[in-house]
Amino acid sequence: MRKERIVIRYSQAFKQQVVHEIEEGRWSIKEAMSVYGIKGSHTISGWLRRMGKLELLPKHVRVEKPDEKDQIKELQRKIKELKDALAETQVRCIVAEVRFDIVCKDQGLDPEEVKKKLQEKPSSNP
Repeated sequence: MRKERIVIRYSQAFKQQVVHEIEEGRWSIKEAMSVYGIKGSHTISGWLRRMGKLELLPKHVRVEKPDEKDQIKELQRKIKELKDALAETQVRCIVAEVRFDIVCKDQGLDPEEVKKKLQEKPSSNP
């Protein structure tokens, strides 16, 4: 048996009231969640981002070694190169398939029949 999913929507006036009370210092984000029964852990943070003071949001600081940033950039560059190479290979494959079909049709052959015959024959390299 399925549980019925309940989606709660808050009015704009309600959101503004909660944001205003947090800005005034009446509640912290966690206290406002408890007082108003707001269950989503990022709900109020989202409201503050959209209509409140950003300094009230928790700050996230990333600590990394000096060479980590360079490693990340290098990995991102390699990923881009690989994506570009894959795209180029896919284009070449499509072009080859189209050329194959054209050559087969020019020779009066059915491309699908030729493909089947090529797959049946074991490849022998002298």
